[in-house]
Amino acid sequence: MRIVVSGGGTGGHIYPALALIREIQKQSADTEFLYIGTLNGLESTIVPREKIPFKSIYITGFQRKLSFENIKTVYRFFKGVRDSKKILKEFGPDIVIGTGGYVCGPVVYAAAKLGIPTIIHEQNSVPGLTNKFLSRYVNKIAVCFDEAKDYFPADKIVFTGNPRASEVMGQDGIRGRLSAGLSTTKPVVLIFGGSRGARPINDAVVKSLSELGEKPYQVLYITGDVHFEAVKNEVELVGNPKNVVIKPFIHNMPEVLAGVDLVVSRAGATTLAEITSLGIPSILVPSPYVTNNHQEKNAKSLSNHGAATLLLEKELNSKSLVQHIDRILLNKQTLEAMKIKAKELGVPDSATKLHELMKQLVK
Repeated sequence: MRIVVSGGGTGGHIYPALALIREIQKQSADTEFLYIGTLNGLESTIVPREKIPFKSIYITGFQRKLSFENIKTVYRFFKGVRDSKKILKEFGPDIVIGTGGYVCGPVVYAAAKLGIPTIIHEQNSVPGLTNKFLSRYVNKIAVCFDEAKDYFPADKIVFTGNPRASEVMGQDGIRGRLSAGLSTTKPVVLIFGGSRGARPINDAVVKSLSELGEKPYQVLYITGDVHFEAVKNEVELVGNPKNVVIKPFIHNMPEVLAGVDLVVSRAGATTLAEITSLGIPSILVPSPYVTNNHQEKNAKSLSNHGAATLLLEKELNSKSLVQHIDRILLNKQTLEAMKIKAKELGVPDSATKLHELMKQLVK
């Protein structure tokens, strides 16, 4: 099978695509892939590093207010469609899948117009403009949250979950702890704000360091590369407790996640797929700066089922952060109940489900 994958802009669109590719490669080593993205997105560096063939088109996203720039975007879209058709004809894919981001617009649309089977994968509970547009043209729509079904044609929807969930399964949590400099015997809470970090979460953690230093659990605190130096300077003033490990970034997140007991994070779709597949309780601080406030809706899909605690950014401070961590991590009954609820929401075989859907469309 020859597969074209398109998705870009943020890690939330790219990493599920890569997880799907890796899983298909395990199951069908002779499958050929081509990834189509943009040169100004993260995919232009991440995908080639994975040794996956990569081609680019030029496209920008629509602005949500009246702007002359949107007229240029319409022109870029149609040029992107022409460029995509050329690339698709040269590669000859059996199927095309878009995992999100505006680059998918011209690529998947071009594939549909060429009569190539198409799928879009919607990771969030509220879809973005691109997937709403493409839903009219594609053959199937793979979703990760039941809440997303209301936005798409019912006859096209298939619940698959997020392929990233498959990658965290079977990891060695002990090795993950050791790689992060953690004890293998004490409970661990992992705190992070996404790949780039989140200043409000960083501020709350720094102000609670002295209190966290007195706790019987460990803290693995990931600041994000762009915030690390500023956090490091603040920590030097207040001191770094022995049970708090601070890092700018970790590259083996699946392995580390397998070794933690509680997660404090934003509510990005990929993160939620990972923690539910592992059955990890969470305290979710959704970003209020995302389209359609979709992270809060993502978070509620877990908190409404007892798998997570929703902590709005406006309610986040050092006191509320520590109180919520203590309430879960120091109460065995609460912790175990949340683990069960989180596990019930997980879809660990999501990559396989998506692969099966692709094979059905190619037949």
